[in-house]
Amino acid sequence: MRKLSLAVFAMIAVLAYAVALPAQQATSLSPEVRAFVSVDAPVVALTHVRVVDGTGAPPADDQTIVIENGRIAVLGRFGQVRVPQGARVLDLTGHTVVPGLIGLHDHTFYTTRGRTVQLDFSAPRLYLGTGLTTIRTTGAASPYAELGMKRSIERGEIPGPRMHVTGPYINGPNPRSFMYEVSSPEDARRVVAYWAEEGASWFKAYTQISRQELAAAIDEAHRRGLKVTGHLCSVSFREAVALGIDNLEHGLFTNSDYVAGKAPNMCPSTVRESLLDLDVTGPAAQATIREMVQKGVALTSTLAVYELSYPDRPPLEDRVLEAMAPEVRQEYLDTRKQILENAARSTVPEVFHKAQAFEREFVKAGGLLAAGVDPTGIGGALPGFGDQRNYELLIEAGFTPVEAIRIMSLNGAKVLGEDRRLGSIEAGKVADLVVIRGDPVSRPAEIRNVMTVFKEGVGYDAPKLIASVKGIVGVR
Repeated sequence: MRKLSLAVFAMIAVLAYAVALPAQQATSLSPEVRAFVSVDAPVVALTHVRVVDGTGAPPADDQTIVIENGRIAVLGRFGQVRVPQGARVLDLTGHTVVPGLIGLHDHTFYTTRGRTVQLDFSAPRLYLGTGLTTIRTTGAASPYAELGMKRSIERGEIPGPRMHVTGPYINGPNPRSFMYEVSSPEDARRVVAYWAEEGASWFKAYTQISRQELAAAIDEAHRRGLKVTGHLCSVSFREAVALGIDNLEHGLFTNSDYVAGKAPNMCPSTVRESLLDLDVTGPAAQATIREMVQKGVALTSTLAVYELSYPDRPPLEDRVLEAMAPEVRQEYLDTRKQILENAARSTVPEVFHKAQAFEREFVKAGGLLAAGVDPTGIGGALPGFGDQRNYELLIEAGFTPVEAIRIMSLNGAKVLGEDRRLGSIEAGKVADLVVIRGDPVSRPAEIRNVMTVFKEGVGYDAPKLIASVKGIVGVR
């Protein structure tokens, strides 16, 4: 008998894991988590609901979704789907159901211009309460805190999304205080090896890393079956693609491909200026896109965090300001005012719209685009809230609402290698579902009206989760 190839063996192992994976039962949750559970029946039928399934298919009206033992048992037109006897039936007329959202740049720490804070309490609650059932942290300020949080969520001790934890930022000279400075390829390998053993499943390279160090980090991660992404500058997108990187962060904003005379392994100060003259449909930008697509390198959109530097944007939302601790709110408002005062000199609007167009060109060429909030910068893009804002910004960029939902769900699952069990509303997949009051397809702002978030078939009260962090974001 012929031996199975390594790839076939790995596929069988993944499928076996998906079949064997037990659903998290509401009865196994701690009292702290159960306080937020609103639906805990073993069989649930969501009826009369509009479904946007995450695959790119058009919305389907008057649907029934049957959830059994944490998975989607069946989906179909109301009246054509048999609802099992004894099921808990929810009439969701006037509601839309989308897949659990997957955030690919969703830190559990938060920054303003004056602070960096690990949000062990508020971040997981905000993510889950806004419809994020899976996140990748994409650079950790406190890796052990995130690994502990991940385990606590998995054990049902605290509420939150499932987590793919990224190791510490791997950077070159003069990193920020919470980043790790590597000084050689051997050093980069050592850091990856250590944090892989500790439980990290992704690694993130940062702006000052050298090509040699990045190559070593990628090689060591791949040797262990793990992946690498990057917020780059010293290494350009095309250079990183040639080295075998798996994902690139922030779209056009961090790409140094277009800086004339860029020195090797140096982060030029003129990246922003180089983007002002860039034609995203021209040969230079298209060469980057073409090479990313050919090598299967995904791109993460983080429009919400870059919008914060756009004068007089984003819209000021009461829910965002109310979630912030008072001193954090004032820091954000003061910084926002300073940005507005300098609006006449700002190049952000032009670059921002060019970045939106770059993402559209990337998808048009066949690229895999996912999204995440990145709750850093000046502090206005909060965990979860910023993910919802990304939905509106992707639509503003020219994507349809259906395309934007796919970017934020199934595409994210594909980047994580989880698309066989997560990311879309299909029979047999894990029951990660977001119930939204209204119709975010016709009225995108209604993406904010999350009422219930099902994670592995357990329904959580979204408004209650969000209310539980009022006035503390930026502190805990």
